[in-house]
Amino acid sequence: MHWACGWDIRLRFSFTCRPIIVHEMRTAGLLCAVGLCALNAAFSMKICAFNVQSFGESKAGNKKVMEILLKILSRCDLCLIQEVRDSKGRAIQTLVKDLNRFDKSNSYSYIESDRLGRKTYKEQYVYIYRNNMLKVKDQYQYPKLEVRGTNDTDVFSRGPFIVRFHSPTTLMKDLVLIGQHTSPKSAMKEMDELYVVFREIYRKWKTENVMILGDLNAACGYVTIKGLRAVRLRSNPKFRWLIGDEQDTTVREKTHCAYDRIIVHGREIISTIVAGSAQPFNFKETFHLTEDEALAVSDHFPVEVDLKPNHHYLLRSEL
Repeated sequence: MHWACGWDIRLRFSFTCRPIIVHEMRTAGLLCAVGLCALNAAFSMKICAFNVQSFGESKAGNKKVMEILLKILSRCDLCLIQEVRDSKGRAIQTLVKDLNRFDKSNSYSYIESDRLGRKTYKEQYVYIYRNNMLKVKDQYQYPKLEVRGTNDTDVFSRGPFIVRFHSPTTLMKDLVLIGQHTSPKSAMKEMDELYVVFREIYRKWKTENVMILGDLNAACGYVTIKGLRAVRLRSNPKFRWLIGDEQDTTVREKTHCAYDRIIVHGREIISTIVAGSAQPFNFKETFHLTEDEALAVSDHFPVEVDLKPNHHYLLRSEL
């Protein structure tokens, strides 16, 4: 006699077995594979990056915009927000407070960078994350070159903000994210310099498993085919670009550009990616918005990817 085992969703994903006859074995095997995929989809961790386009007190005070933002962010376990322009810090506080009210099944916290920029124009990076799933282990604001004792011109208009998270619910427990919003005028130079950042993080934290994400302006008029091929993140096959050149991360119908990207390096993190999960999230279509309504939120779509869950952890936690 043969036995078939699998996840019984009706019993809160309990593992059950039953006797089967031989001709059922192939079907049972297929069902087990489908069940595992369903479990991955149900408990995977969604990581997002979203350029919210000049997010400040004005948007935080717009009820309709905030309602859409809350719907978008509540889909993500961890989201890198870019273009936070509020010098007082009130807009992000409002956003996270409202997010905790909106999604009461989770608890959200945030970690923010310095206010970054060469002149009077300043932005911040902010990681918003579910603190019932993730814990911040370390953070690192990539310094300006002059701070590091050189006279060279700094490549980055806004240096990357790197955060290391502990993630017990995913197969990979140590998540290192390098958040970057490049300047359009120097997009290719900044993308290439991210290789130097990666090497520094490798030496600093002794890990080769990293995720680079954000609005890299890596498309259309800001890059050339020849120039993009020369970017070390692109020419080195160990870096996997999860958002392809053919994808569209822009809200406007007249544009079709893959500005926003997710790039991963390291066998361990690559093996934890849920196949087919990396994509832009078209909130305009999903929430049935007009173009103007969507543009009031941002001119970018978020990009996202899912990481496979740690089934042993889920069983111990009785999920």
